[in-house]
Formats: sequence, structure tokens, C-alpha cells
Amino acid sequence: MLKEKNLKWLSVFTTILMLFVQIGGALVTKTGSADGCGKTWPLCHGQFVPTQIPKETLIELAHRGVSGLALISVTWLVVLSIKYIGHKRETKFLCFMSLAFIFAQALIGAAAVMWQQNDFILALHFGISLISFSSVFLLTLLIFEVDQKFEATQIIIKNHLRYHTIAITCFIYIVIYSGALVRHAQASLACLSWPLCTKSTFAIPVNFYEWVQMSHRTLAGMLFFWLLYLFIHAVRNYQQYRVIKYGYTVAFILVCLQVTTGALSVMTLLNLNIALMHALFITLLFGLLCYFILLISRAKLRN
Repeated sequence: MLKEKNLKWLSVFTTILMLFVQIGGALVTKTGSADGCGKTWPLCHGQFVPTQIPKETLIELAHRGVSGLALISVTWLVVLSIKYIGHKRETKFLCFMSLAFIFAQALIGAAAVMWQQNDFILALHFGISLISFSSVFLLTLLIFEVDQKFEATQIIIKNHLRYHTIAITCFIYIVIYSGALVRHAQASLACLSWPLCTKSTFAIPVNFYEWVQMSHRTLAGMLFFWLLYLFIHAVRNYQQYRVIKYGYTVAFILVCLQVTTGALSVMTLLNLNIALMHALFITLLFGLLCYFILLISRAKLRN
């Protein structure tokens, strides 16, 4: 059994592992490897180790292996967290969320393999695993007592920033779902120019794929300008709190990188490296916004 001092190492390992699960899931989708093991799960083509392993099968097997290891690691982290930091008010909730959503992710992944779910259901898969990642990430921050390092209980956050932060975190989940739907509906190249669907001409989308693509771009644009506003607001009004000022600065940098990689994905006709970076940046941004909510729950209130 791990000692308490090694809980930090386990939490870091699990967080990184969950990040690989996120990127691995995006890799499976973007390379068309979802059917790499046929319609069998957890076996691959009905075998424990298939006799032939093409690229798609290797990617799918690797993702399943990392996800399985993550499930074990999260379970272990949850058990030890309840034992050693169970007295912290957020611990049990985050433990439940971490475990519940990684199981939900595994079940949806299995259902997608065996019963071929529709695109709207499949798009939930990335979002569900994102909640599990964020829960593990916040649990890691609790273990490292990051809130105490930044004196979270001494920070005073006004209602304006509180409400906007909670609202934008909910909104970004919708943006993430729309992005996942773009991938699963194979609408990534429905519009070959950026930011408009057609070069230098504003036109209403003419088919389902263009609607999916342009809806995602519109939502992503709203997210960008909303975070820009919060970044300016935080820098101007919370200069005395480093965690607020620098935190929203990092959030704005991440959304800029997200928009940039989104545009480059179209311009490069879905370059794989850029597409995976696109998934990475949104994962980190969502985790950061979830941390802001944790910070808000511990900070002092002022109207």
C-alpha cells in the first residue's frame, strides 16, 4: 500500500494518464481507428491478442490499454484520497465524479464498438471523459494543497466574476460537445475556408455538415470573446491576487491557441498533430476553468 507521502506521485501519474486518455480518444477518432478491433469488446476481433495488427488496430488497442490502466489508477487514487484527505470537503465529491465518469466513459466506448451509436451519442464520449479528467486534476490540486499556497480562503471574488466563471464553464462544455460532433459527424472539412464557410462570402450553411461546422465555429467565437472580456476584467480588478490575474491570463492564452489550432486544422486539411493539439488545449482550458470554480467555492464573497 502506498504511504501518504507517495499519494502526490500517484495523483500526478493519474492526471497525466487521464490526459493521455483524452488525447488517445481524439487520436482514435481522427485516424478512423474506432473500428480497429471490429465489433468486439474488450477483446479485439474476438481475440485477446489479434494475429494481425494494422495501424488502426494498434491505435485502438493502445487506447483501450491506456484507458484500462487509467481506470485502475483512478480507483487506487480514490481509495487513498478518501483515506488520507477525506476530511477535506471536496474530496469525496471529486472521488465520486472521477470514478463515476471514467466508468461511464468506458461503457459508452464499449457501446460504441458493439452497437454503433449515432453521432450525437458518440459526441458525449469526449465530454464525459473530460469531466473525469477534470475531477482527477482537481483532486491532485487538493492533494498538493494548491489552494493553501494561493491563500484561496483569503481571496475576495465579487459576484460578477463568480457568475461569469460558472456560466462560461457550462458554456464551454457545449462548445466541446459541438466540436466532438464535428469529428464524429465527419464535418471537419465541410467548410474549407476560415472563418467563413466560403471565401470572402457570408452565406447560410446549405447542408447538415456545414451547419455542424459553422455552429461550432460560432460557439467557439463566442467563447473567445467572452474569455477575452473575463481576462481584461480579471487583470484590471484583481491585480492583488496572482492566482486570479495569471490564471485568467493562462485561460486566454489557451483559448487563443485553441482558436489558432482550429483554424490551422482546416487550412492544413486536418493535420494530425495540429488536430491533437486542438484536443489538448481544450482539455487544459476546461480543467483550468473547473479549478476557478473550486477557487470561487473557497474564496470570500463580496457583492
